[in-house]
Amino acid sequence: MTEVATSDQLLVVIDPVARHGDGEAVRIAKDVLSAGATTKVCLPDGPEEFDRALVRKGSRRLVVIGDDRALLRAVTLLHRRRELAGCALSLVPVGVDAGALSLARALGVPLGAVAAARAVLDGTERRLDLLVDDSDGVVLGALRIPPLGGGADDSGAHTGSGAHGHAGSGSGSGSGSGGAGPGGAGSPDDGGSSHLHLHWLRTCQSLVRTLAARPSRGAAPAAPGPTRLRIEVDGRTLVDLDQPVSAVSITAGGGGDGGGARVEVRPASVGASAAPLEAVARTITVSGADFRYRADAVVGGPVRTRTWVVREGAWGLTLPR
Repeated sequence: MTEVATSDQLLVVIDPVARHGDGEAVRIAKDVLSAGATTKVCLPDGPEEFDRALVRKGSRRLVVIGDDRALLRAVTLLHRRRELAGCALSLVPVGVDAGALSLARALGVPLGAVAAARAVLDGTERRLDLLVDDSDGVVLGALRIPPLGGGADDSGAHTGSGAHGHAGSGSGSGSGSGGAGPGGAGSPDDGGSSHLHLHWLRTCQSLVRTLAARPSRGAAPAAPGPTRLRIEVDGRTLVDLDQPVSAVSITAGGGGDGGGARVEVRPASVGASAAPLEAVARTITVSGADFRYRADAVVGGPVRTRTWVVREGAWGLTLPR
């Protein structure tokens, strides 16, 4: 632990999601910080301005007011700029719901605005391990690979797949109904009954296309299936493709004082539950069929192979003494 000097100047970057979601908590945190140190407050309106504020931090201590995603964005940017080793971050967790602060809680950051701001002023810096993948992505806490069709896919909104899916359905049904416009109910037509017949035919066709494009509300979602993956830890095969697995978790800093990440693999089994396979490793490679993974608050993939390497003490976070 390294003691943090309270006289340091603070650069307080307030994530726009926090500002719009819980303005009162943001105001309280800002008041506590301003009363205890010299502060420069930045109010970015979006991700690009958030990044620019971090780039211009200079020698000030960086304080992020926001949720897990804001912290992850700050660490990712500083890592890619190779400025993470010399920068101690502080976090005042503010989120629209408790689930958006699960990483902050796991890291030991107080969740109350006053307590978290006090920890920024009076706390100590703790160096923490980081998982870095082969695309330069980072993991601060936990990484999980769910079964096929399981948990990671429910975050389609984060990866964009969900939004595109809804847009496709909407445009499909819209174009069907729009096609009935010419010669339809609103158009003059002397065809009498033939026009009425054509109008109803097109209406029915549009309805069929709409129903076909939408999943039935009563239909149960497909059950997640086992995943076949090869998982290598420090060059040794922990699980191969012939053993389907139901879940994989990798925890940064989970190896204890010996360093490394804790790896847990749950084999798929029939009948009695199979005991999980566990290991502590500094390099973890996962390969196999296309898979998605949840790294902290972000869903990645699909990929066929990905390697994560533990970097011990790679980043610093201010925590209560």
